[in-house]
Amino acid sequence: MFALWLSALLHLYIGWRLAPDLPAPWQAALVLLLLASALLIPLAFFGRRARDRARADRLSWAGMLALGVVSTLLALTALRDVLLLLAALLAWLSPIVPPAALSQWTALAVMIGALVFAAWGFVNARRTARVRTVELPLAQLPPALHGFTIAQISDIHVGPTIKRGYVQRIVDAVNALRADVVAVTGDLVDGRVRDLAPDVAPLSGLRSTHGTFFVTGNHEYYSGADEWAAELRRLGVRVLINEHVVLSHAGALLVLAGVTDTSAQHFDPRQRSDPQRAIAGAPRDAGARVLLAHQPRSAAAAADAGFDVQLSGHTHGGQYWPWNVFVRLQQPYTAGLHRLQQLWIYTSRGTGYWGPPLRLGAPSEITRLKLVAAA
Repeated sequence: MFALWLSALLHLYIGWRLAPDLPAPWQAALVLLLLASALLIPLAFFGRRARDRARADRLSWAGMLALGVVSTLLALTALRDVLLLLAALLAWLSPIVPPAALSQWTALAVMIGALVFAAWGFVNARRTARVRTVELPLAQLPPALHGFTIAQISDIHVGPTIKRGYVQRIVDAVNALRADVVAVTGDLVDGRVRDLAPDVAPLSGLRSTHGTFFVTGNHEYYSGADEWAAELRRLGVRVLINEHVVLSHAGALLVLAGVTDTSAQHFDPRQRSDPQRAIAGAPRDAGARVLLAHQPRSAAAAADAGFDVQLSGHTHGGQYWPWNVFVRLQQPYTAGLHRLQQLWIYTSRGTGYWGPPLRLGAPSEITRLKLVAAA
């Protein structure tokens, strides 16, 4: 109920701040947009409970598109208010632009800008993620592991707006990399196995030298983590639950470990995320120790456990402005490569998207990570 009231208040704020300063046709368009959005956004969430999945997906599409446009409109409206406040203060000194004219053209600019940004962000979100290549320099890396490649995909969020075709395009792009390992670092799904199994099925076609490995994200626990673990195993994907495998590559050993999401214990106390447990019993002479951990905040525990590399996701890089500013308050690393003691942490911006089909300033990625000997 609180979310509904908050949504209504934010819609009213946008209308209150913009409508009086817009030309009549734009006023009407704004009112219609806000009324439709105020109805569609709640339906997108509550409609997921509908038994008719096709109808539920259509409601989600409409509501998420509305959420993308209105959230962008909200951010630009707030930015406009800051600009108008600064202009009012400056007007005391030198009224260069009449306040009324400034209010009118900025209101129209906010409307046009929100529509342009939403359209641009939609194209960015729906295209197949581009490949990003990152080198990880490791001290004392055996020559046999120099050039070892890991293809990382993360945060696809298969669900109402991301379906089988989208997943198949990702699989095709990953297979073209001919990686040694494929790593899926959580938040694969937003829904139950019974509804999404056909859409996730293309993952069985992933190909690499040593196979595909998966760790849970927080959204797996919202969607039935145990059921999804069983379904992924059926598809030939190895699920790592606070455990490791030892890969023999050209005569050298590599430890690949995975931990559950940091929120796992709230759903199942037996699955508390534990990097120490994940590496327990690993050979001491392994040439590299790599941890798959959905959230970057696992990094401190991973460094203490003696890992060389941690691959994470979760943040989406903020996904779109202005949320890419605020995500830094929730996670130690937002995107890209960082160093903590001896540990390299790479945080993917994600291969899909969550919620609104929108990406601005945080492009999706398929990451090709290459182990190289440190100079």
